[in-house]
Amino acid sequence: MRATELYAPTLRESPAEAELISHKLMFRAGFIRKAAGGIYSYLPLGWRTMKKIMQIIREEMDAKGGQEIMMPITQPAEMWKESGRWAVYGDEMMRLKDRHGREFALGPTHEEMITTLIRDEVRSYKQLPLMLYQIQNKYRDEIRPRFGLMRSREFVMKDLYSFDKDVEGMNISYQKMYDAYSRIFERCGLKFRAVEADNGAIGGGHSHEFTVLAPSGESSIAYCEKCNFAASDEKAELKIIQTAPEELKPLEKVQTPACHTIEKVKNFLKVPIEKTIKAVAFMDDAERLILAFVRGDHEVNEIKVINSVEGANHLYMAGDKLIEKAGTVAGFMSPIGISNAIIVVDQSVMLMTNAVAGANEIDAHFINVTPKRDFDAEKIIISDIRMVQEGDPCPHCGEKLKMTRGIEVGQVFTLGKKYSEALHATFLDEDGTTKPFEMGCYGIGVGRTMAAAIEQNNDADGIIWNRAIAPFEVVVVPVNAKDDKQLAFAEEIYNELQKSGVDVLLDDRKERAGVKFKDCDLIGYPLRVTISPKTLESGKIEVKVRRSGEFLNFERENCVKSILELLETL
Repeated sequence: MRATELYAPTLRESPAEAELISHKLMFRAGFIRKAAGGIYSYLPLGWRTMKKIMQIIREEMDAKGGQEIMMPITQPAEMWKESGRWAVYGDEMMRLKDRHGREFALGPTHEEMITTLIRDEVRSYKQLPLMLYQIQNKYRDEIRPRFGLMRSREFVMKDLYSFDKDVEGMNISYQKMYDAYSRIFERCGLKFRAVEADNGAIGGGHSHEFTVLAPSGESSIAYCEKCNFAASDEKAELKIIQTAPEELKPLEKVQTPACHTIEKVKNFLKVPIEKTIKAVAFMDDAERLILAFVRGDHEVNEIKVINSVEGANHLYMAGDKLIEKAGTVAGFMSPIGISNAIIVVDQSVMLMTNAVAGANEIDAHFINVTPKRDFDAEKIIISDIRMVQEGDPCPHCGEKLKMTRGIEVGQVFTLGKKYSEALHATFLDEDGTTKPFEMGCYGIGVGRTMAAAIEQNNDADGIIWNRAIAPFEVVVVPVNAKDDKQLAFAEEIYNELQKSGVDVLLDDRKERAGVKFKDCDLIGYPLRVTISPKTLESGKIEVKVRRSGEFLNFERENCVKSILELLETL
């Protein structure tokens, strides 16, 4: 490819709405252009990188026995209603009606579609195991699309679905995909962690997120350096925090004027924050009041609360009227004496003694609260509902956990029978009995992977690509393309590299050298081969390594061989 034929409109300034470095650099380097909020066109350079990521994915999926298919983006509402997710999925689902009034969705995911397809085709255990995947657009109506390709409304995703006859087979398929994902992100040159994660609206059993480590990441990850445990903050299961034994004191109500926050309560009563009990009031889709209680120095994990309360799919902050209807008041809530609410208490709270909690009336708190004695165990849900924080003990080995941030680029799930039972997808087993499939689901955000690679690999001059996913591996730049000798020399090198299988670009634009060099660094080609007047005189060819900034000089007769060897190290 010649640069004079390449559509690569680079910019010197970033768009005003761009916040993350990947968003800024993809605009400036001519990889994407915005069509609407959260909807983008991929320009040639961006699509070349996307295709390289997709090719890596295809190779690793195929190597594990995956077979590529293509399913419709437009999905009938009937199958979503049959699975029970049409109402549950919420406003993120883009819905439409055809001219006959029939309801459809633009696929945010394809569990229903693939299960219905297999239900009508696969009849016997002899056809299992089966792993089918596709790479196509997905649609989710994000309430606030932002960060470029990180949180968009239309995006490219690879999703694979596995079908097995039993749990053992499903776990084998899961491990195959776990290994394949590790290989994919390694080949893309990314630093990542596979962390235990929540399944969310997908449902099912256990799950791992593949998270690229980056300070700009939306995901917060807890990890242990001793035993390699890692989990998202939504999922991290925590050990119960033991408290030192002390003599129990009688429950007592005290006045706490204007003390409607934990900070004010602890200062007024002169107690440590870890001796206070914090309340957070939620409302679910059914308008049920859910009161969550954690220690004052902890935060409530909404995902864990959802998972603890049967029938809760989404949580919203409860209003004062709903709180008052339950016989309590915001800022002064506790489980003592409450009946018209779902009460969820963190397991560590239950081990507290002589603590402070709201008295369910304005300007009053209880002191000397001992939850095992004072809470009605039959009316509350006791669960791990707190958010992990740095220094918490590792649930596996007890070592102190550390926290980091990351970008979720892929996730693997075991679904079990969730969809096969709901959609009546069954097969005949060896003994002639009818059984539902054991399923797994495995997704990779292709655009997110590209953006995450940029977040992890950039400097003040632009993008730094790993060779495997760079739009071009090498760019050959004649300093002065108007000089016929320089251009002819550059074309010789370009042609030889092409014949050697290198994905190479010839920058034959008649621009100033400084402009071309800036574009090379901005776009992030791994190697830049420069042909200058000095090259014509000495026969030595200058090569710049984008990642290190190192300059190397190769003899003409060995330059292609040397470039090939250098590429192997990148």
